[in-house]
Amino acid sequence: MSKVFVDVGLSLDGYLAGPNRGPRNPLGDGGTTIHAWLFKTATFLELLGLSGGEASPDDQVVKAIMGRAGAYVMGRRMFDEGEVGWPEVPPFRAPVFVATHSAREPWRRKGGTMFHFVTDGIVSALEKAKAAAGGKDVRVSGGADTIQQFLRAGLIDDITLHISPVLLGDGLRLFDTLRPSDVKLEQQGVSASALVTHIDYRVVR
Repeated sequence: MSKVFVDVGLSLDGYLAGPNRGPRNPLGDGGTTIHAWLFKTATFLELLGLSGGEASPDDQVVKAIMGRAGAYVMGRRMFDEGEVGWPEVPPFRAPVFVATHSAREPWRRKGGTMFHFVTDGIVSALEKAKAAAGGKDVRVSGGADTIQQFLRAGLIDDITLHISPVLLGDGLRLFDTLRPSDVKLEQQGVSASALVTHIDYRVVR
């Protein structure tokens, strides 16, 4: 049975994105520093249609993440920021279901990515993603509000955090609006490099 997972990068002080984020400033001020490790991996650069990068242990982490995802769900704010910043070949290569209040025709991109816009809630978006995932897992990509909605609804099976040794000082926190009763986690594993620490959690129900 396919699982639903969250896999996101965070700063050391818990921010998913910096302040002043928006379509003209994706991830906010300093937010891209959270993902510096990612842009050094061969797998992620290949997904962007670029060459280079390192075949490092961090690269193996990225390869496993991308390999398990058969479809994606994201919120409209994340899409709006990414639409202007993603390359012609976005790093998904799979169907992406955008939970939104504004209807829009599907948007096909090169490399196998198709964005679908779902206006009847996160449960509907997830159902559509599961149907399109071909037996693989569904990744809830973000942003923070969308991930929080999924966690409150008990729809997430596991979470991986990639914690970079950078401080943002302000911005958007991943768990800010959640109560202790909204989610209980059990740590499953940890790995690290000089650039990032990867922590795997199972959501306990």
